[in-house]
Amino acid sequence: MKFCVEIETMRRLGGWRSRCVTALLCAVSSTATGQLTFDHAPIHYSTTTPVDAIAKLQARLDDGDSRLAFDKEHGYLKSVLEELQISVSTQLLVFSKTSLQQHAIFPWSPRAIYYNDESYVGWVPGAAEIEISTVDPRQGAIFYTLRQRRSERPRFIRDRGNCLSCHATRRTQSVPGHLVRSVYPSSNGLPHFHAGTFRSNHSLPLSQRWGGWFVTGTHGLQRHMGNVVAPDRDRPTELDIERGANVVDLKDRTRIERYLTRHSDIVALLVLDHQVDMHNLITRANYDAREALHSAAVMNKAFGRPRGHLSDSYRNRLDRAVERLLRYMLFVDEARLTDTTAGTSDFAAGFSALGPRDRFGRSLRDLDLERRLLRYPCSYLIYSDAFRALPTIVKDRVYGRLLEILISKDRSETYAHLSRDDREAILQILLDTHDELANYAQHFDRQFDPGREARF
Repeated sequence: MKFCVEIETMRRLGGWRSRCVTALLCAVSSTATGQLTFDHAPIHYSTTTPVDAIAKLQARLDDGDSRLAFDKEHGYLKSVLEELQISVSTQLLVFSKTSLQQHAIFPWSPRAIYYNDESYVGWVPGAAEIEISTVDPRQGAIFYTLRQRRSERPRFIRDRGNCLSCHATRRTQSVPGHLVRSVYPSSNGLPHFHAGTFRSNHSLPLSQRWGGWFVTGTHGLQRHMGNVVAPDRDRPTELDIERGANVVDLKDRTRIERYLTRHSDIVALLVLDHQVDMHNLITRANYDAREALHSAAVMNKAFGRPRGHLSDSYRNRLDRAVERLLRYMLFVDEARLTDTTAGTSDFAAGFSALGPRDRFGRSLRDLDLERRLLRYPCSYLIYSDAFRALPTIVKDRVYGRLLEILISKDRSETYAHLSRDDREAILQILLDTHDELANYAQHFDRQFDPGREARF
């Protein structure tokens, strides 16, 4: 209410203040509907020069510091993966027609996806382009294509809007982001959209995941929607899920010999499901903070307030962004595993080996795979460049709330899934491996008891 009164007051002031409020109203209107104005201040999504992994690779190519090798079977794929430091063990195969190159995707010719903590590479046999999405630390997901034609100077082309029709909606937290979809696929891979789709993340029950994907691995009595099609348009939800369960070899389901490995590992899928929404929530918190600070600056100038003043409405907005991010980071709504889950490749070992590890040898990348995804349920993307690039005002709030939860000053039902052992382990891992949070913890501890030595 106070915010609305301020806007009405500014309307009556006229002149430059009226122009300020016009710009501000555009931002407020877009935010109220869940959609931010990416190409206006302060985001400038399309006009800001990215500093993501592909932009850096292109700079190395232009300077002659890197070269991309081309082969007749996979084009530039192997070389791109090597340059981006993406393991082939991350290979996932999706046969639903839910991407830019849907004309080339079929169950017998699925799209392969390879990924690491910041980049996703899509390749279809015989397709004209490789598709890449990667995370810019401030701008969120940036989308590129690379022509599959031998060239002395290969060039990644940035998408200027086509991808955002799907990758900047409520499904991606209303920011440029990533998306994993589960569908009821027809026999040629076209989704039966009238039956609905699911957005996969770590909160979605396994029973609704991976429709339109191949899945290799064992998962006991748990069931998912992968590995099968729904040939009857009038009964699209009648999938033969038993036929798709506990599949360890795809040789009778697709032309697997065309791909870099024979796997579409269930553990790699579980990690992907967590990771994409975590990326999106980091970007959303970044955008919310920058938008709030920008709008507050306009208000402060108009009303002669001190520079940096934040009204309660802006503080509440930042707090909401922080709580959304924390809930997901700490796996509050994670769909529990009910049986032991194991992949068919060496993905799990490679993922866990990336560390970093605390003094007891523990890592946020240690997998559980019996009750839940991670042994210590806190997202490893807290180490990412995107997380570290969050505006200080929101990052400090995240660190403060995270420490409150981990030292059990927050004993709310929301975080009751974290046992005392969970909290102590996550806290120690972060204090030993995350310098920025460890430095913050020294100040945080003295807030509660200024007269004594910090315990962290």
